[in-house]
Amino acid sequence: MRPLLPADPAAIGGNRLLGRLGSGGMGTVYLGRSPEGVLVAVKVIRADHAADPAFRARFRREAQAAGGLTGRWVVPVIAADPEAREPWLATPFVPGPSLAEAVGGYGPLPVRTVRILGARLAEALTEVHTAGLIHRDVKPGNVLLAPDGPRLIDFGIARAAGATTLTAADAVVGTPGYLAPELARAGGPVAGPAGDVFSLGCVLAYAATGTGPFGGGHAAAVVFRTVHEAPELGSLPEELRQAVGGCLLKDPADRPTLGELTALLGPDPAGAGPAAAADWLPAPLPRIIAERSTRALDLPAPEPTRIDAPAPARQFTRRRLLAAGGALVAAAAPIAWFTTRGPGGRGAPPGGADRDLPVLTLGLQADLTGPGRATGQAHERGMRLAVDRHNARADAAFRLALRVADDGGDAQRAAQAVKELVADPAVLALVGPTWDAALPELAGACLAADLALVLVSVNSPENATTLWRTVCATRPSDEGLGLPALHYLSQVRISRRTAVVEDAAEGSPAWQVTRVFQQSPPARGTVSVHRVPEGTPDFADTVRALTEARAEGVVYVGASPQRAAELARTLTDAGFPGPRVGLQHAMEPAFLTAAGPAAEGWVFSALYTDPLATPAAAEFVAAHRSAYGEPPARWATEAYDAVGLLATALTGLEGEGRGRAGLSRRIFRTTYQGLAKTVAFDTGTRALGGDALAHLYRAEKGAFRYLGPYADVRTDP
Repeated sequence: MRPLLPADPAAIGGNRLLGRLGSGGMGTVYLGRSPEGVLVAVKVIRADHAADPAFRARFRREAQAAGGLTGRWVVPVIAADPEAREPWLATPFVPGPSLAEAVGGYGPLPVRTVRILGARLAEALTEVHTAGLIHRDVKPGNVLLAPDGPRLIDFGIARAAGATTLTAADAVVGTPGYLAPELARAGGPVAGPAGDVFSLGCVLAYAATGTGPFGGGHAAAVVFRTVHEAPELGSLPEELRQAVGGCLLKDPADRPTLGELTALLGPDPAGAGPAAAADWLPAPLPRIIAERSTRALDLPAPEPTRIDAPAPARQFTRRRLLAAGGALVAAAAPIAWFTTRGPGGRGAPPGGADRDLPVLTLGLQADLTGPGRATGQAHERGMRLAVDRHNARADAAFRLALRVADDGGDAQRAAQAVKELVADPAVLALVGPTWDAALPELAGACLAADLALVLVSVNSPENATTLWRTVCATRPSDEGLGLPALHYLSQVRISRRTAVVEDAAEGSPAWQVTRVFQQSPPARGTVSVHRVPEGTPDFADTVRALTEARAEGVVYVGASPQRAAELARTLTDAGFPGPRVGLQHAMEPAFLTAAGPAAEGWVFSALYTDPLATPAAAEFVAAHRSAYGEPPARWATEAYDAVGLLATALTGLEGEGRGRAGLSRRIFRTTYQGLAKTVAFDTGTRALGGDALAHLYRAEKGAFRYLGPYADVRTDP
């Protein structure tokens, strides 16, 4: 669970919100407390999706479908408002992990557990089908593991058996890898119970082996294998082959019914009654469930917060959820640089005082020669200078070494690089990657090796720490980019009618920022969202639409500096007088060059600091100039701090053994006062906390001027 953002509401439908359970393109799921004091999960849909009548009808159907189910293994809807501006529904809170989280984090489940899982999910689906519904999205992420058995959730695409779909005529509904072959093509047969049986077979195969029976990769490739190839069941235990293999037959008529599947799985090994069911899960899952239950029950209701209300600056900072106990705090300021170079190499202390000290190795995987080499080189330079700084300390208990792997921004090279780094037993932690698409490969490999993976610049999914428990994100997700922009338009340049321009060219827009604005419009005003599909040549229609909407401020949510420049020129040509805000993705020299005079005054939200404007980084800047002949580039300061964080965590492991396993846990109990920010984590959720995590810049005279941490910006220069 993650802390609430300042833009989040305090309550929904009388349910007081306590934290975030997850978030995605469709909306957000919160942990709440009902008026009766019961913990609930509150699912809220983004307003722009709810504006689609078909989508709203689908959500209404989900509430009605799940609200009529009462079986033990199904999570019912206990309250809902499908007609709200942002529709929502509430279900009882299940503190256990999803099947995807459990298997991804702790490996395949034993045969006994899989048999119990299959029998109880078959019982849940039997009730669904008896009610005249088809689930249509049975997958590991929609199965929660509770102390007494699994729970089937999310009826978002459930529908009456035999009913026609409410989605587009050429749409395929379901999840590739768990979607029945007859449903994997547009215009195929109407979904029936046999499709849910096929999906359940895929889920059981995943639970028992850790991988889906039709592999991974691109969705189209997975669907092709599902339709045309036999499932891969080579590692499936023999006791499960008949049951699972039967579910995965291509012809729906050949698959077992749910009753026949239950018989194939054999008698319920857990027996009857709560006592018999209590041990159905292997360690450490029962402990994790108990810890989550305790944390949830102990959560106090937070005070109501509005991002746009007149308030002190701290009202606009991220909420603190830093645990006071167990944290290791580096309280002292960074030590001065040791500039003397001895014969031992860069950063060696004088007199060879460290000859008997152990050498601990950190790894960096980065794109140093490909399209993202500027970011990769910034990481390497920052980390090398941080290693020098540590090794120059007179009180260092160990020396650091750095092993660097260049993946060139290529997927195959990245996969090979992480294999080599993980295989090196000397490497105790990894920093990287430096491009987003490489993250799943690295995170999975580091999880399997119990190796801490420190993320500095890449955007991580909000559930990264549940997907990969060794991932340590020192950068907020893209959602954090919305707070500086929201602050600027609420407190600095007031915009009561704000236009958000979501541009799909050259990469997916940061829809999380759009959601922040929709959930809490600047200055208690209104927000209009203008989506620009890929391939749209210019912004003439968009600027015309936002002008007709009488927009006072514009936020560009896109990844292209050239496209942002095109929007800037179009706004200038149209005489638009209001504030214009962009995100760090577009804050590149190409924007200044292409926009020309139209760039002047644009404000940008970014998650990296400017070390040239940070007094605490003065010695780091000087050392960087001395070593590389230029000041630090973007993310170099944050990479430098990553080494400081790891060194502090390793220092705290003196009595516990400085190894991979200890470090991958200790790092989340460590607080480090870095040059860019204070790096600290909630010890329960492992989420990054603290203040000064995002910044504002302004385009002035052909350059980007650093304005400071966003909450400190009170006036427009």
